[in-house]
Amino acid sequence: MANGNLPGYLASAVPNPAGNRAAWYKNTAQTYAGIMLWFVFWQQIPLGAGADGYSKFAGGTLAQGLGVAFLGLILAALICHFLFYLVPGMLGMKTGLPLYIVGTSTYGAQGGFLMPGFLMGLLQFGWLAVNGFFAGFLLVNRFFDDPSKAMGSLPHAIVASAWIILGTFMGVKGIKYVARVATFLPLIPLAILVILLVTTIGGVGSFDSQALVRAGETSTPPAIGVQPPLTSFGVIALLATYVVGFFATAGAAGADFGMNNRDAKDVHMGGLAGVALSTVFAGGVALLVVAGAYGSGIVTGGAIMEPPRLMDSIVGKRTADVLMYLLAIAAFPPACFSAFIAANSFKTTLPKVRPLISCGLGALASIILAVTGWAGDAIKVFSIIGASFGPVCGAMMADYLLSGCKWAGPRAGFNPAGWISWILGFVVGAADFIPGLAGKIPCPPVAAFIVGFVLYLILAKAGIQSRTLQMPAATAQQA
Repeated sequence: MANGNLPGYLASAVPNPAGNRAAWYKNTAQTYAGIMLWFVFWQQIPLGAGADGYSKFAGGTLAQGLGVAFLGLILAALICHFLFYLVPGMLGMKTGLPLYIVGTSTYGAQGGFLMPGFLMGLLQFGWLAVNGFFAGFLLVNRFFDDPSKAMGSLPHAIVASAWIILGTFMGVKGIKYVARVATFLPLIPLAILVILLVTTIGGVGSFDSQALVRAGETSTPPAIGVQPPLTSFGVIALLATYVVGFFATAGAAGADFGMNNRDAKDVHMGGLAGVALSTVFAGGVALLVVAGAYGSGIVTGGAIMEPPRLMDSIVGKRTADVLMYLLAIAAFPPACFSAFIAANSFKTTLPKVRPLISCGLGALASIILAVTGWAGDAIKVFSIIGASFGPVCGAMMADYLLSGCKWAGPRAGFNPAGWISWILGFVVGAADFIPGLAGKIPCPPVAAFIVGFVLYLILAKAGIQSRTLQMPAATAQQA
């Protein structure tokens, strides 16, 4: 310990100086845009939920037309910016300190090691598993007559495992080299989205959502078990669940991005451009491509909802082969960054364990998730991530507002208000995995945020908080 009850890692924390900060378009916006342009994110937007390119809901998120789908996408993007990103970003900007430091105000000086520090690192391997699963699919499915047979095959298992291992190694050892090309690789999925949009845009006006619903009802493989089309509210709730769940950890990491911003304008603009606009663009183009492909008659006689699986019909098999490999290559930096974030988290929370060992065990878990196919159900993975970090972001916002829109400073031990709000918020967020609660809570990640926010407010007002510890003057200064 140092400074009385202040742990050494807090006492030695040094804010990022103003001279090291830059404009929003030089760091925050482009980094978040790269995340939202990841093909694993936007390919699932029209699908919503399902397998092998088919939605388990007839018509997917396009069942009620493009207008409702875009409304849900825009709402989800705004939730990500204003509820999940903005407060962590402001805390990082005002203090110059990373998430695992500013999080000690909400969860305590001792509790901060676990929440959000260790949890952030742990959940990165869920991201890594999804990355490995889908990148592996893109790299091997072209060698199968039926692409769906690639999943669960030995080649897919080998490639996905090698992908995860290499990404973990680079994240632990060589992230600085990957970062040099990561700025440019997101241009690949951006270019591919534009190509697909230009090719299919002429059919958007002729798109018939009900025809797609009927196709889904008759063409979806029995093993997937197609369900009736979603209502308008169901489409909006499903999109919010998926998008917010996908973004939840990246939102909390806004503190790490914010500490590199100069002022509040940078925080806002970085989020609006990198989070909200990129989400609407990537997801919106994916919706338009699917609608245009069916509306123009380029794709007929089926109900495939993932843009990459439609590329054979849209651009031809040879071109589609090239585009799929390019999408896989562009997905490698996100794999490395996930491992990098996990390594940094484990270095802080498990300082006596070598990162290669801790991250190696995490990579093994990722491989198991990818090889067994569990990571292929992206909405389930992102729902768990949303359940975990929804209440974190909610409690952090409540703590921020109660402190006069400033960082309150670390609190002693395990702050009860933070931990109680997280436990109950997580239960709400994970409702779809709990017998008796499944399907009864709309948009669980957002519900988890609300529970975390409201409970923290109530508990804090009731005085159920641990005492605030004094930080060194240099560290405690806020912009």
